Amino acid sequence: MSQMKPPAAPQQTPAAQHQSIPIWNAEDWYWEDIQIGRQIRSISRTISEGESMQFNALVMDLHPYVADEPFARTEGVFGRRLVAGAMVFSLGLGLVATNCRNAFSYGYDKLRFRRPVFIGDTIYTIKTDLDKSRKAGEMGLYRASYEIFNADQELVLYCEHLQTVKYRDPANGLATGASHA
Repeated sequence: MSQMKPPAAPQQTPAAQHQSIPIWNAEDWYWEDIQIGRQIRSISRTISEGESMQFNALVMDLHPYVADEPFARTEGVFGRRLVAGAMVFSLGLGLVATNCRNAFSYGYDKLRFRRPVFIGDTIYTIKTDLDKSRKAGEMGLYRASYEIFNADQELVLYCEHLQTVKYRDPANGLATGASHA
């Protein structure tokens, strides 16, 4: 019988190479790279009771609709517990977050909770690049929509995210018509 060799020990990446390895889930796009109409779809994820309660405790949202099963079941209008809207918003955006190192949140518009999300529901997100405009200085403005759906493809949340995004060429901020929003 031949004897099997033990697997080789894993190699350790030399420290000098760490900075040259691309960062996972980070991008370096600029305002000029934004393509209006571009869409991305996230993976799906199911929201468990444990993580829902952890979120509720973290943000001190202990409303009976999200934290009290007997109340939600017997007195609530939905007959079962909801996932906090702030959690649905956070998870939905996180599902398509790309961690662009050149973009910074400017705010959110048109945030609407369209349908309830319940413990055990599965959600996914579609992000659409809506528009961009010039802004004075080193950054332009960019707006994207986030549509969060449940597993039945029903829209549960909609919002628009405004971001400032660095110009690849700062001269773009000096162009005629740049706003000062």
